[in-house]
Amino acid sequence: MKAALSFALLLLALPALAQRPSDPALLVPQDAPAFTDYEIAPEVVSLPPGVTMGAPASVAFDAKGHLLVLTRGDQAFFEFEPNGQLVRSFGGKIFTRAHGLRIDKEGFIWATDVGAHTVMKLRPDGTVVMTLGVKGEAGAWDEAAGSRKLNQPNDVAIAPNGDIFVVQGHTPGPMGDPRVLKFDKNGTFLTQWGGRGTGRGQFVVAHGAAIDADGHLWVLDRENQRIQVFDTSGKYLREMKFAGLPCSIVLGATHHYMVNGFAGQLLRLDRDGKVLNAIGKPGTGLGEYGEAHFIAMGPAQEVIVADSVSGMLTKYVKKR
Repeated sequence: MKAALSFALLLLALPALAQRPSDPALLVPQDAPAFTDYEIAPEVVSLPPGVTMGAPASVAFDAKGHLLVLTRGDQAFFEFEPNGQLVRSFGGKIFTRAHGLRIDKEGFIWATDVGAHTVMKLRPDGTVVMTLGVKGEAGAWDEAAGSRKLNQPNDVAIAPNGDIFVVQGHTPGPMGDPRVLKFDKNGTFLTQWGGRGTGRGQFVVAHGAAIDADGHLWVLDRENQRIQVFDTSGKYLREMKFAGLPCSIVLGATHHYMVNGFAGQLLRLDRDGKVLNAIGKPGTGLGEYGEAHFIAMGPAQEVIVADSVSGMLTKYVKKR
């Protein structure tokens, strides 16, 4: 078992068919120097004999430095100690198609379900305390019409004051409704913006989100091959273009780390979004990806990448 976990966790539950990019030309790799200060760890996590885990949709670290994995298996969540040992699994089959994962400063878990069109807030014990959207029903959020529905929510970002930003629209076609919806900490709707297109403030697939040190919202507009940056009211500020498919990002004090989807890459960016380093490619081998889907950074600056297509976790650590 341990040998099978040497560089990534190959999971028994096969992932559902992923949403492939509509334009193969989007899979142009970045031309940037490789990382020299990170290496792939010899082990990611360890599962006891007889325990299996579904394909990882997303990952996050809690305040204790424990890794939480959101899966597409029989148990929704798996928690691991910093040394990779399993603490617990919980949640059961509460997701139709699990997608994005965040842990807020109070320890609440936020997880998105692109199949059921919901965002759930859970206590650390797995108890659901809030649901945004109507389970199993895609639609518009229209307070005047009494419609409080989401359409394929992909990710959330939590502001320091507790405001919740939901980015949605997983399907790059006429059925998707890519946009940002903003709620207060109690789940009260505040505003929204977006819609399908290539212009400022529009999206094709609003896949990932994060809030920077200035309080600005970064939205990873996957198939437009860009990140758009907004203030918290939705005012467009700027954008950065990329070769590949921006999926998920961690915003750091000096550098940012982003996974580049079906291009199969981990990228390091400067604070302005310029690509400094790139590693990885499509494939099934060491450091290769079916889809570099979501990313998290731990307290020792370790980077975990969830590959929802190949069903693997990969861990990068600082070289000694």
